[in-house]
Amino acid sequence: MTHLPDPDFSPEFYQGTTSKRFLAWIIDVVLIFLVSGILVVFTAFLGALVWPILYLTVSFFYRTLTLASGSATWGMQFAGVELRDRFGHRFDFGTAILHTLGYLVSVSFPILQVVSVVVMLTSSRGQGLTDMILGTAAVNRRMA
Repeated sequence: MTHLPDPDFSPEFYQGTTSKRFLAWIIDVVLIFLVSGILVVFTAFLGALVWPILYLTVSFFYRTLTLASGSATWGMQFAGVELRDRFGHRFDFGTAILHTLGYLVSVSFPILQVVSVVVMLTSSRGQGLTDMILGTAAVNRRMA
């Protein structure tokens, strides 16, 4: 059972969230890339030797810390969406970690990412796989 707004009775909570999440994802990827690039320079380019690990680490901390502090990454804040847990509350630190881990697993396996995008495009709440497993959803910030 979930306490999130019902998409049939309150569709305004979910209107456009999938496209807003895509915009947010692009912004977040660019930010993570830039931070990772700066770290490569500060490590005298040794970070380039472990680029995938560096990028993954920066991504994990960025997503976890921003989701835990405001229930939205900076990209999500810009796009006007935020994530809510199954009870309609903002994310706590534990939920932020679980959501980030779910996201990182899904992007690590292309088939999972494709399924997640398809589910996001077709579900009434615009939930991806991680959202469905955790019972979370993205909602419009002005509504939340």
